[in-house]
Amino acid sequence: MKGTVGELGEFGLIRELTSRLTTTPAVRVGPGDDAAVVSAPDRRVVASTDILLEGRHFRRDWSTAYDVGRKAAAQNLADIAAMGAVPTALLLGLVVPAELPVTWPSELMDGLRDECQVAGAAVVGGDVVRGDTIMVSITALGDLRNQEPVTRGGAQPGDLVAVTGWLGWSAAGHAVLSRGFRSPRAFVEAHRRPEPPYHAGPAAAGLGATAMCDVSDGLIADLGHIAEASKVRIDIRSGAIDIPSQMNDIGQAVGVDPMQWVLTGGEDHAIVATFPPDVKLPARWKVIGEVLNPSALPQVTVDGAPWTSQGGWDHFADIES
Repeated sequence: MKGTVGELGEFGLIRELTSRLTTTPAVRVGPGDDAAVVSAPDRRVVASTDILLEGRHFRRDWSTAYDVGRKAAAQNLADIAAMGAVPTALLLGLVVPAELPVTWPSELMDGLRDECQVAGAAVVGGDVVRGDTIMVSITALGDLRNQEPVTRGGAQPGDLVAVTGWLGWSAAGHAVLSRGFRSPRAFVEAHRRPEPPYHAGPAAAGLGATAMCDVSDGLIADLGHIAEASKVRIDIRSGAIDIPSQMNDIGQAVGVDPMQWVLTGGEDHAIVATFPPDVKLPARWKVIGEVLNPSALPQVTVDGAPWTSQGGWDHFADIES
């Protein structure tokens, strides 16, 4: 498809984008009507929304439109999984300049579609609007399948803290890209296209997880959300966290302790959860700490002590803090 978004027009762009989509059995009415209809057999719908703004959340010189689509879908579908639900559908709100080549939103849609397929969901509708900069707004839906939602507020003293997925890979990839490099490729790709373990969220609910969230703001920050909601303290054992040799190499090259990325780097969308101590966890879960009674120490500690380095993502801060 050649030309710009402005030349194609709103309805031509909508036709181009929807023509690229696939569907699932959960979709009763897809794009093209006033609203979509998605099955909710559980009679409860899990919903999450997020926004990606060009220059703040992605750069076109670092990521292709397809990468941005994969990432936008992943970070929202991971929120659904982290509630213990199965992702079912995704809605897109897209703001683009009129002079943007049509290939960009088309490839974005391909990325959204393909990431939805990984999670078992489908893009079911949305809206497009003209604007001065690119903004991608996503709403994701999910089904609990007769499970109770796993919130951040259920952790109990004595629970184990376990994680599944990558930690620090996206932050290491960001460090590589920030210095003008494109390798090691695995870490760069982890930043461009996170790979959340979608299946692990509903599985954790079935195993009796007491609290859960995805690691989007950084491990310490996100465990802090659980600790605050549950009114407990969480201690992380740094020795229980494996750091790949290539991440160590990147850290040495840029002068950063890779444990900083592991503990405070966001956007990996791993899933961290707390479990009763007698639960037998599958091999994909790594026990990295424990839930303790609240104390005068910070709500999240590392090896029993406060973590004093900066880290964690705050959208309204000037830096990652």
